[in-house]
Parts: sequence; C-alpha cells; structure tokens
Amino acid sequence: MFTGIVQGTRKITAVEDLEGGRRLRIQLEDLSEKLQQGASIAVDGVCLTVVRFEKDWAEFDVIQESLNKSNLGTLKVGDFVDIERACAFGDEVGGHSVTGHVDCIGTIKEVRNIPNNCDLIVSCSKEWIAYLIPKGWIAIDGASLTVVEVGADFFSISLIPETLSQTVLGNKSKGDTVNLEFDHTTKVIVRTVERLLPELKNQLIVGLNN
Repeated sequence: MFTGIVQGTRKITAVEDLEGGRRLRIQLEDLSEKLQQGASIAVDGVCLTVVRFEKDWAEFDVIQESLNKSNLGTLKVGDFVDIERACAFGDEVGGHSVTGHVDCIGTIKEVRNIPNNCDLIVSCSKEWIAYLIPKGWIAIDGASLTVVEVGADFFSISLIPETLSQTVLGNKSKGDTVNLEFDHTTKVIVRTVERLLPELKNQLIVGLNN
C-alpha cells in the first residue's frame, strides 16, 4: 500500500528487455535504506517488487500486464521516475490510499504555467472519466493529486511548486503520457451502482404498473 506522497525522483541506469516483460535498474540512493528482497516500491505509480539490489540500487521485473497498462515500456536509460517506498502500519497517510495498480495511461493535452503553480490537462478513455469528480482524488505517476475540472474525455489538476520539484510531473510536456490510478472507493461505488441500476429500474417499472 502507498500514500501517493512521492519521496523523490531517481534515475534508471539499466533496461533489459525480457521474454514477457523487462527489467529495470534504478539508482535509489538514500531511498535504498533498509531495503529487502521482495519489497514493494511504486515506480511512476506502478507497484514493483525488488528482485535484486545492492547498496544504492535495485532491479525490478515488469510483467507484460504492467507494460500494457502503464508507460513503463517506454522508459530508457537516463530517464527519471517517481519513487515511493511502501508504507508501514502506523505511518502517516498524507495523500490517499494508492494500490500501485495502474488503471490506464493518460496523455497530457496541455500544460498551463501560471504564477506559483502549473495546470495539467490530461485526456484518457471516456470509460474512466466516470470515476472522476471535482475535488476527488487521482494518482498520476504515483502522486496523489486533487482533480480540479472534469470534461467529457479529460480532466485537469493543479501542481504546486513542491509537487513540481519532487516528481517527474514538473518535466512533463504536451503529448507525454502518464500512469493513472483512480480512487478505489469511487470505482467500487460507481461499479456497484451500474450493476444494481438496471434491477432497480425494473423494480420501479413493475411497481408503477401494479
């Protein structure tokens, strides 16, 4: 489990394409403290397992499903990624509950630089827009953010200087892709309503006809 409070950006130092996936080596530096084999780390919002590590770096295997749902397949040596170590029971939850299971990829339609912050307009598949509401939560490349505006096939967020400096979002441009994870509670509510609504409609019709 993660909180969406990115602890910093770190550089990819090696990429190996494997059958059915790929392996990433990331220079974790100080974020490797007390690291263990099998630990979970969110990399650009994707929960990955440490398969090998040394003093200040770790390697992660990315399976095909994760490559299909995220932009990790486009990463190359020298790229920076958002990093968050998994939280422990008792840790402060400063963002919102994030699983590290990315739902889909979004594309940045527009970057609006304004004094003291930056607005991003992000497009995604219309099927996912139903899970967004203004002032609701979304994780973008692992960062917990508040939704500002919701359109037919896009949404907007505002980034403060702290977020711009501590995450990869500060270096994003129009046309770049981002990993999106929608709020789990909202998904449960929307899907439950969608599942029950036809039955409730039928019951209402029967009641009106009697």
